[in-house]
This record gives sequence, structure tokens and C-alpha cells, in this order.
Amino acid sequence: MTVWALGDLHLAFSVPEKTMEAFKKGWIGYTDKIRTNWCTHVGADDLVLIPGDISWAMHPDQARIDLEWIHALPGTKVLLKGNHDYWWSSLSKVEKVLPPSMHLIQNNVFNWQGFSIGGTRLWDTPEYNFYPYRDTVVDPDSKKVPRKEAKDPIEEERIFERELARLEMSLKAFDPKAKMRIAMTHYAPIGAELHASRTSRILEKYRVDVCVFGHLHNLNNQLPMFGEKNGVRYLLTAADYLEFVPIKIAD
Repeated sequence: MTVWALGDLHLAFSVPEKTMEAFKKGWIGYTDKIRTNWCTHVGADDLVLIPGDISWAMHPDQARIDLEWIHALPGTKVLLKGNHDYWWSSLSKVEKVLPPSMHLIQNNVFNWQGFSIGGTRLWDTPEYNFYPYRDTVVDPDSKKVPRKEAKDPIEEERIFERELARLEMSLKAFDPKAKMRIAMTHYAPIGAELHASRTSRILEKYRVDVCVFGHLHNLNNQLPMFGEKNGVRYLLTAADYLEFVPIKIAD
């Protein structure tokens, strides 16, 4: 039995116009890459953590085809909401379309064979940025992304503080007898250089062993990033960063 992680699947079977293949540079054939690598590494008795940005669907019924595609892959899956998971509305609506091999993290924990797993999406914070780690090699044929509108820093901070409260609510429910405590976030909980952050202090407070996260794209995976700090191991698990191969967390 092994625990794996692979985030940011960005499936688009129900909305093919949103396929990540439009970005080229590694994304061509990405669903085939995910399926092949998943089936090569993950066994039926394994657990796979998916920390957000699962489907481009806009509502639960539309996401059903993407969820069923994941369900057909080996293992038990634990899902966390990402910033692009617009289909993930209320738990009751999502649970109606959720296949039996999947479990949700939302203000709760999932306990499985000695592993206790909690977390929350998180949000942007000015505490750190990843621009120095971006891959400067740009495919000239890749799809251009519109410039984002300026954000209200007061509103951004309000959302971030709410996410911190949700994180603490979840981690408080860890199984005290668990052999390993795992936190899932979508946004990065700490900077690449591992300087202390508000999120990292909460993770340390609840004695998290591993924190898996995604969200970050177009990073140079040849540069040293993250690692272990104060007993917490930080793992970036965005699918494109891992070249669409699940990363082993524990066994």
C-alpha cells in the first residue's frame, strides 16, 4: 500500500474547448500521460491525493465525466478544491455525482489505514512569490493568457485569513493515533526558500509530516525548491511540474 499525489489534472472532457493542450509545451496529450503514468505506478490498494484544479467543468453534473474518468483509474482518491474547480459547489451537490472511489476534503479529515489527511484550498498571499523560479523558455505558439485585473489587497487578505481558519479547523480533527499526518492545500503554503509563513506555522502547530500542494505552473523543475522545514516536508505536486507522474508520499 502506497500513498501518492498528483494535482492540477485540469481535465476537460466535458468542456473540450478548455483543454490544457492549448498551452502546448508539455501539455499535448496530457490526459494520456496522466492515465499511463498513473496505471504504471498506482495499485488498486493505493491512495492518491489530488490537491485541486481537477476539472474545468462549471457545475457538478458537467464534472461527472471527468470524475468518472478518474474513478476508472486504480486506487482510492482524496480530492481537494482548487481555485479553478468551479463545479465544486456545496458538498451535498458534489457528493451526488461523486464516484465511490473518491473522498472529499472540506473542513474535515479523511482517515485511511493509519494516515490522517486534512487541508484547505488556501489563497494568494504577499508573503512569497515564485517569479524567480518561472521557466523563461516560452513556446512562441503557446496560448496567450490575458493579463489579470488588479486585485483588492483587503479582499485578498480577508479570503486568505478565512482559509487559514478553515485549515486550522480541519487539522484540529486529525486522528491523534495516526502514523502520519498529511495536509493538502491547493495554493503553496510556503515560499520556495522555506522561510516561515503564517500557513507553515499552523502546519507545524498540528505536527503535519507532509504538505502536498499544486497551483504553480510554468516553473523550472531543475531549480531547487521546497523540501523539509521544522519537521514538515513540502511537496509541489502540480501534474505538469511532475511531468504527469504521481509522486510517492509514503508507504
